[in-house]
Amino acid sequence: MDFRFDEEQQLLQSTVRHFLDAECTPAVLRVLWESETARSPELWKKLAALGLTGLLIPEAQGGMGLDETAFVLPLEACGHAGLAEPVVATAAVAAPLLREVAGALADEWLPRIATGDARVAVGHPTLSFVEDAHQADLLLLPRGEDEVHALPRSAVQVSEQPANDPSLRIASVAFDASDNSCVARGKKARALFAATLDRGALASAAQALGVCERLLQLAVSYTSERHQFGQAVGSFQAVKHHLANVKLKLEYARPLVQRAAHSVAKASAQRALHVSMAKHAACEAAVFGAKQTLQCHGAIGYTWEQDLHIFMRRAWSLDHAWGSSSFHLERVRRALLEGAFAIGPGATFQEEQQDD
Repeated sequence: MDFRFDEEQQLLQSTVRHFLDAECTPAVLRVLWESETARSPELWKKLAALGLTGLLIPEAQGGMGLDETAFVLPLEACGHAGLAEPVVATAAVAAPLLREVAGALADEWLPRIATGDARVAVGHPTLSFVEDAHQADLLLLPRGEDEVHALPRSAVQVSEQPANDPSLRIASVAFDASDNSCVARGKKARALFAATLDRGALASAAQALGVCERLLQLAVSYTSERHQFGQAVGSFQAVKHHLANVKLKLEYARPLVQRAAHSVAKASAQRALHVSMAKHAACEAAVFGAKQTLQCHGAIGYTWEQDLHIFMRRAWSLDHAWGSSSFHLERVRRALLEGAFAIGPGATFQEEQQDD
């Protein structure tokens, strides 16, 4: 089997990266930090025009009809730019969830997501808060572990919560459940939640790769310009070792993320294991990259004016998104030592098989 990306997939990544290099600069992100929503409707529509919001949506509903193996490279480009728009929640998680729910709900919302006319926020039984609930037109929310509810923004109560990342918007969400809002129950709901968690973790891992690469570039740029004792500090062996270690973690994490994308796209029985390995490795690389880049910058790295802040905070945010490192390490431990693959919030692969 050939796991290499084809020319079209690489071109899509290049197109997204070049677009974001021009439209999502650190200066733009800082302006958005000061806005009420920290989001840009104009940028969202442009991302939709590129096809990013509809990449996982069937062609019949206005999308590109691709799968996660094609999405992983554009998501990496989004991480490289520090993009905070809800590409993960809406395009990588909500769109395939709605596709699997199907029916009138999918027919109504998937074309709107593809054109950039709708944003969707997604909750999960294992998560305390919902990202981007403040801007969502539709929210897909859990009631316990066995029910999925779909509600418009007007039908929920959103309480925004503080976050260390100025680009991040999280909230606790309350709603009144009803038969009309419930779109899945029981085994189907648990399967949807399991796929949702894995898609969210995979997308966060892919973005973490891009963040780590950007941090490494910042470190190389700064240490090439900063001089001590008549030479660039980047020429010092200790600094080279710091940056080489970051590069090593990044390149070891990348194939894990790409394998996880294939497992998610093909609904592999080991999907949860592969996703957790990828999420832990990619976010570990990004967090490590943030630490080493800060170390290379020295005291100036703590100043607000440094772009390092943007990507360091994104690394921290992604590390906690869709399951912390300890959560994913526990899933890996259970898979390797107990032969259990986490399919639903409270079920193992074996238990799900027994229910069939």
